[in-house]
Amino acid sequence: MIARLGLTKGARVLELGSGTGGNLTMLARFGAVTAVEMDEEAREISRALMPGVDVRAGRLPDGLGLAGERFGLVCLFDVLEHVEEDEAALRVLTRHMAPNARLLLTVPAHPSLFGAHDRELHHKRRYTRAGLRARLEAAGFVVERLSYMNAPLLPVAFVLRGLDRLLGRERATATGVPVAPVNALLTWLFGAEALILPKTDLPFGLSLLAVARAGDCG
Repeated sequence: MIARLGLTKGARVLELGSGTGGNLTMLARFGAVTAVEMDEEAREISRALMPGVDVRAGRLPDGLGLAGERFGLVCLFDVLEHVEEDEAALRVLTRHMAPNARLLLTVPAHPSLFGAHDRELHHKRRYTRAGLRARLEAAGFVVERLSYMNAPLLPVAFVLRGLDRLLGRERATATGVPVAPVNALLTWLFGAEALILPKTDLPFGLSLLAVARAGDCG
C-alpha cells in the first residue's frame, strides 16, 4: 500500500501510537521515521529495536509535541479507536501534513461487535465505513481509499463475540496467541490479503483501512 503512494525519496514518515516498534523497520524502507508513543516502556523497547529512529513521548490530540513539523506520510495503525476525541485528533494531523502527503490508518470495524474484547484493549469505539469517512472529511481530509480488511476472521468474530454476549462472559474468548499451526494459518491468510488490497478494495472485513490527504495539501 505504501509503495503505491508515490512518496518522494527521503520522505519524512510519522507513526503515531507506535507501541513497541513492530512497524518501524517496515516504515524505515520509505523514509526517515519519527515515532510518537505515550508509554515509556514501549518507547524504550522501540529504541532498542531501532536505535536510529526518533521515538518521542506524546499523545493525541493535544500532546504530540510536533510544533511546525510536517511529514510525507502519517500512520495510525489501530490507534484512533483508543482516542476519546477522535475527530479532534484527526484535525491535529492536518497541521503536520506536507504538500501531497498521505494519511494511512486502520481501525476496527462493526460497532455491533463492540464488547469485552474491545474493553480489554481500551477501545472507545468501533467504526462503520460511513462513520470513518464522515470523521475524516469533517476533520479536513479528502478520502482517497476506504476498504475493509482482515476479511477471513469476520464470520469467526461475529460467532465468538455473540457467544460471549449470550453467555455473559466478562472476558472475551480466543484473544490469546493461538497454537502454532493455527497461528501459521492466520499469518498466511492475512499475508494473502496483502496481495489483494493494493489492487482493489475488499467488501467486508473485521477492520477498515483508509488512505486520505489533507484537503488543503493539493
